[in-house]
Amino acid sequence: MKEKEEVLKIRGLDIAFTTDNGTVNAVRGVDLDLHRGETIAIVGESGSGKSVTTKAVMGILAGNGKILDGSIDYTYYEFSPERIKEIRDQHDGRIPDGFVREDEKRTVDIVKATPKFIQSEIRGRRIAMVFQDPLTSLDPTMTIGKQVMEAMRYHYKMPKKEAWQRAVHLLELVGITDAEKRMKNYPHQLSGGMRQRVVIAIALSCDPEVLICDEPTTALDVTIQAKILELIKEIQQKKDLSVIYITHDLGVVAKVADYVNVMYAGRIIEKGTVNDIFYDPKHPYTWGLLASMPDMDTSSDELYTIPGTPPNLLYEVQGDAFAPRNQFALHIDEKVAPPMFKVSDTHSAATWLLAPKAPKVEMPAELKERIERMKKEAMING
Repeated sequence: MKEKEEVLKIRGLDIAFTTDNGTVNAVRGVDLDLHRGETIAIVGESGSGKSVTTKAVMGILAGNGKILDGSIDYTYYEFSPERIKEIRDQHDGRIPDGFVREDEKRTVDIVKATPKFIQSEIRGRRIAMVFQDPLTSLDPTMTIGKQVMEAMRYHYKMPKKEAWQRAVHLLELVGITDAEKRMKNYPHQLSGGMRQRVVIAIALSCDPEVLICDEPTTALDVTIQAKILELIKEIQQKKDLSVIYITHDLGVVAKVADYVNVMYAGRIIEKGTVNDIFYDPKHPYTWGLLASMPDMDTSSDELYTIPGTPPNLLYEVQGDAFAPRNQFALHIDEKVAPPMFKVSDTHSAATWLLAPKAPKVEMPAELKERIERMKKEAMING
């Protein structure tokens, strides 16, 4: 089996924000890997560092944010505008996977890249982002058509007529009916679901290789949410996109992800395949996230919540950041942050409970029952 090509490789990423109250260490030593054509999810409570990590990839950190350490290596293929047109003309407007020469391969560390390079070569063109609120992503004073065409005109100097035709095609691709008419509409004239589809069309307008979806369905009702997730999945398969989902909704993760990264207080504390995380979780925080998912079949009348609150990252974290909320915490958790312990080739977790000398601790019985139910459901539906 051919090994998948790595598109994004993040190592030792540290990000801090300067505030009136002091320095907030929002991201602490994050490692992340994304391969071509796969979907990874980053999950965790609000403030855990999910969005900050991906905004660093896009080069759009807030003015008071700074990358203190680490690297973000992005591997791509460098085509001249002439070559892109030639390939697209030969392959129905897209660049097929594998249509490259090794001498066209490039790797850039986004941390060290200039803002000008990120603006012209990376953001929007090769790595695109879909935000959770389409109203804040769209300009209320510009027509839908102009906004979909904008990136194509900027990055590829595409003639207006060609950009218009491609924009109509993109709107049709994301499931918008009567696309020609919608091109002349303004954002306020569309429903929430249609606006989100437009945002996805804009993100896809320059054929990016990586699509970052930051809570893309939070503001939508459940029916529209399912349609948007299915749409992104379909487009990913057609275009061989690599996708990063940022979410706190584990239900979404189960539907879309190949690999899951659980984030807490600026660190990734567990990572693995979707089956590793859902059926064999090892970190008490992951246990808490899974246990707090709504479940119609539970014997309890109350929805589980993780006790306490995340730490204030204005202050230096001593030991394991989750220790004050962890009923299974050990004495060492108060002093030393746990390293990543390898569970399998695909699965690892940062908890001292996995240390060879640690006492054996089982996940809560109710969660174990829930996981067994999830396995049975998966077998029935699979």
